[in-house]
Order: sequence, then structure tokens, then C-alpha cells
Amino acid sequence: MSFNPDRINDQCKLASQAWPSLANQSALSRRQALEAMATSLWDRRSEVLSANQRDVKAGQDKGLSVALIDRLSLDDARISGIVASIRQIASLRDPLGEVMSGWVCENGLKINKVRVPLGVIAIIYEARPNVTADAIALCVKTGNAVVLRGSASAYQSNFAITTILKSAMQATGLPQDSVQLLEDTTHEGVWHLVSLRQYINIAIPRGGASLIQNVITHAKVPTIETGVGNCHIFVDDSANLDQALAIIRNAKAQRPSVCNACETVLVHQAIAKVFLPKLAQAMAEEKVEIRGCDQTCAIIQATPATETDWENEFLDLILAVKVVADTTAAIAHIRQYGTQHSESILSNSRANISDFTTQIDAAAVLVNASTRFVDGGEFGFGAELGISTQKLHARGPMGLPELTTYKYIVEGDGHIRA
Repeated sequence: MSFNPDRINDQCKLASQAWPSLANQSALSRRQALEAMATSLWDRRSEVLSANQRDVKAGQDKGLSVALIDRLSLDDARISGIVASIRQIASLRDPLGEVMSGWVCENGLKINKVRVPLGVIAIIYEARPNVTADAIALCVKTGNAVVLRGSASAYQSNFAITTILKSAMQATGLPQDSVQLLEDTTHEGVWHLVSLRQYINIAIPRGGASLIQNVITHAKVPTIETGVGNCHIFVDDSANLDQALAIIRNAKAQRPSVCNACETVLVHQAIAKVFLPKLAQAMAEEKVEIRGCDQTCAIIQATPATETDWENEFLDLILAVKVVADTTAAIAHIRQYGTQHSESILSNSRANISDFTTQIDAAAVLVNASTRFVDGGEFGFGAELGISTQKLHARGPMGLPELTTYKYIVEGDGHIRA
């Protein structure tokens, strides 16, 4: 549809007006609503699947890549996963009202630091319909209103999911206007949305580098930078090579279209001649194209890597491979090309592991594990609103605590300041 700032204003205003009612709901009310939302989504999944089939067909007709179609597609198993996430979110301890710290001053004033909602959160994301359900569930649990701006390619799926979840909210007494799916899917609509300081308290862009940087550039509201994942795995010379192959296969090929998939493998030069042929065979079985450095190409058949390949978040069945001298060289490469998302070392050397985990600056640093574990669900959060790669307010998978702020409640007894 064409850019319609008035309609965007109207939807954001509705969310802002409904937010106090949602924030003041009891923990029990919000939990019961989430349970009803999960049940309703599963019971009405045929509506979601039908809408998703229309989106997928339109995407295929427009020539979307296989990776993007994968991000867009839903089936019973993926909907079951979404429903399970909503139920897990419902079961988690409610963060609102938690006293984070408290003390009594010498003058008798009682001060408590208490968790409260952020307010109205704008989520801008690409072709991932599961994000719609995750965002709504997380925001309901934390008492935040949410304005969703998904991509045009997933609009039918997003609309079906939002409609079902809002209906369940209304049936359980929660204000359904606290959830808004923008009808406007234009670029101009995004820039307008993130300028609405009178309605929006914080914006969270979730998608590729271009989307995130454009939102940050145009935003007049605070933003949280998420998700660009040029993730690396370093295979140290002390690594268990069979284990390393299994980890890399999982990190690259299980779901290449997501931000925690591995994009570059760094291999210690001492094991390169032994390990690289095994890696090439494993990647060939997964239909993964290898783009290698000169040393890699001298050992196995690979496409010569360019400078861009070290920088890219492929989100596809493509893997950059580089032979490095040692742990220090691996760390230097990651510092140059990493996006502070998720980095992994495969090693049995405690000294090298310590150097890597200490010196790598990333939201998540893994040891002998796949980067695919950097995920709200895998961390026990139920889901996440994104994986923050910045350092202020939130870092890593953003679960319930990261969707709250705090206020100080100060109690006195006629106190006046001298």
C-alpha cells in the first residue's frame, strides 16, 4: 500500500492509549491471556498456514531467494514451536514489580528500585512470521504495548497471527489495541514510525544490516541495534576434529538463513591439511559452497574468497574458510570482520580458550558449541525480541528482563531536605 502517515499515527496512538491498561493488568491476567493465545493459535493454525501459503507463493513469483523463502515459510512443526514458545513465556516468572534492589538511607527514606515496562515498543522486522508471535507474547508478558512493522512479503501471515492473538487477548480481558500491526509496509512508513516520539518509547529493528542501519539513521526515538550476525568458528589445533565437523555442520547448514548461523570458519594452520578435506566433504554433503583463502584453495577445491566474503552475512549455503596461524590471528580476524554477535572456539586448550573468551568482544562467546545456540529459546527465555549487538541497556538475546526498565520508589514519613 502507499505511504499513509495519518494511519500510522492512528495505530500508534491506539497502542499508546491502550498501554496503561495493559501495564496495570495482574501477572495472573497476563499469564492466562498468553495461555489462551497459544491455544487459539494452534486451534486456528489452518488460517495461518493458508495465509502463509499466499505469502510464499507471492515470494516465489517475485524471485525471492531460497533462504528468504525458508525464513518466510511456516508449517505445523514451526507453528508448534511458536505455540511452545508462547506457553514457555507464560510460565516464566513475571518480571514486573520485581524489587531489583532496596535500601534505607540514614535519614530513614526507603528506596526501592522496581522493574516496570518500557512502554510502547516499535518492532521493525523482515520476513519472519514467527517474530510476530514472539514479539506479541513477550510484550504482553512484560506489560508493553507493541507496534509491529513486518515486511510486505509476510503481511498475510503476520495479519493472520496478529488477528488470532488479539482476539484471544480481548476474550481474556486484555486491551487488544495494545497490539498494532501496521498496515503500511513502505520504507517511508518505517522512517515515519521511528520519528513518533509522542507515541513510541523505543524502536527495535530486527533484520539485515541495511534495515538496521537505516532505522538507526532515521530514528528520533531510542533504538536497540540487533541481529547482524557475521559469526565465526575457530578450529584450534587441539580441537576434537570429529566434534568440530559436527558443530560446523550444525552451525552452517541446520538453518543458514538466521543470524546465529556460522558464516566463516577459521582453521589453525597446524591441522589445515588434515581437517580441510574432511570439512570440504561435510559441506559438499550439505550443498554448502566454500569460499576460501589462498591456503584453503591450495588444499581443497574452493572458490577464491574476496574481501567482501570475510565481511558478509551470507544467510545462505555459503561458508568462508580461512587458515590462520594461531589463536591470536583468529582473534585479530574476528576483531576486524565480526559484528559482535556470536563467536565460537573449538579447542581443548584451556589457555587458548581463556585467550579467546577474554579477548573476543561479542554478545555471546561459545566454547565447543554451535553458534546456533545463541537464541532466546535455547537460553531458556521462551523467545527473544532480537539479539542485541550493542552494549547499552541490553546485550545478547533479549528476553523478559531486557524488555523492562526500572523506576525508584521512595517512601518517606514527612521527610524534607535541609
